[in-house]
Amino acid sequence: MIRKGGAPGPQTLVGLGVMALSVVILIGAWGFPSSAGYSGVGPNFLPWVVGLALLLSGVLVVWEARTRGGYRNMEEPTGAGHGYWPGFAWMSVALLANAALITTIGFILSCSLCFVLAVRGLRSADRNGGGPADSRGWIAQTLRDAAIGFAISAPVYWMFTKLLAINLPGLTSTGWI
Repeated sequence: MIRKGGAPGPQTLVGLGVMALSVVILIGAWGFPSSAGYSGVGPNFLPWVVGLALLLSGVLVVWEARTRGGYRNMEEPTGAGHGYWPGFAWMSVALLANAALITTIGFILSCSLCFVLAVRGLRSADRNGGGPADSRGWIAQTLRDAAIGFAISAPVYWMFTKLLAINLPGLTSTGWI
């Protein structure tokens, strides 16, 4: 449906919202000092790039919505007609547990736990059963997820603490866990 004149459609409103966000970012970037730092780039460079990219994107979305009818040839969405609340609950618990435990059990263990809980939420949303039904299969799956979470979070922790010298909460004072 091509909209010319009249009330803006939802796609036009999205484009206008993106443009408004870009203006806020550009106003914020205006206040940053422009003195060149490392490699001749000042602290205001990235906000200007992001703000201008968002502005261009917003203009293109509005232009597309007003001249060609918005998101063309959109197919009907697939899947359930409503959200899967148990999966959402697992994901929420994962994020909240990570935030609550990161200073107590350290970055690596809290992120590993977050990964395990988030994967559990994603598996529970699977319409094909969500994984093994027996307890041994579930335990093996959970241990594998914990190992994967550890394998992802440990190098991230070490990169931040050892290479970038950014302090993240650790379990021990050695800086390795």
